Amino acid sequence: MSVMPTAVAAESVSVEIGGIGLALHVQDSSFRRMVENRYSGFVASSQAPQCEFDIELYDAGEPVPADDQLEVKLEAGEWLLRRGDFRARWNPRTMRGHIRQSCNPYAIDSVLRIVHSLILAQRGGFLVHAASVIRGGKAFIFSGVSGAGKTTISRLAPADAAFLSDEVSYVRRDGNQYFACGTPFAGELARAGENQCAPLSDLFFLEKGPRNSIEPIAPTDAIQRLMRNILFFANDPELVKLVFQFACEFASVVPMHRLVFVPDERVWDIIC
Repeated sequence: MSVMPTAVAAESVSVEIGGIGLALHVQDSSFRRMVENRYSGFVASSQAPQCEFDIELYDAGEPVPADDQLEVKLEAGEWLLRRGDFRARWNPRTMRGHIRQSCNPYAIDSVLRIVHSLILAQRGGFLVHAASVIRGGKAFIFSGVSGAGKTTISRLAPADAAFLSDEVSYVRRDGNQYFACGTPFAGELARAGENQCAPLSDLFFLEKGPRNSIEPIAPTDAIQRLMRNILFFANDPELVKLVFQFACEFASVVPMHRLVFVPDERVWDIIC
């Protein structure tokens, strides 16, 4: 008498960033443990997830596509995400999706960033290439291109500041108010942010200079700089238009300035 093989039950872990929980269902226990360790401060245990993904890993020995070009597009109502190390689809109506990926943390990192950027784009928020901290119950974001000083300003933050990120900052909208939230996506500091949110007080565009000063910036220039630093992966003109609209609305609510600074801790005396 033949014995049918027993199906392996999927194991689940829910990762919550910015108050949005994504449940990941996978049959590989070592991958689940990797996710739990990598996102340890962001693993949710009680709140029902808003989004779910079934994860299928490439079989051992199976060749992984070498193409590293990222593609994110909307097709027949589903978002299709593709890079050499993963293939994914996600339905924004049902909030369910499927990921086929290699067993490395960079693939799931990328999928999480992309999916959160798509969710936020529909809710008036965004991911931005920026550092961020909370101090005195208020959040501050420091945006700029590579080398502008995001990691430096994070490293110089006072001991009473809660570190949110030195690489990818999470901006969530709630009515007419914006919040900055911590992310687990580490930058040069190789350190995940704290899983906290606070009302956003100011956004600064960083520039290193001979003195510490906060300088005004023209609204049009501020919006252009902000758009250059928003992380947006999808090739979709309608969604790009929507993100631009939300960036303009953000600029009408949150003060944005140029922060010229000398890389020492005294810069925090003029920030807050």
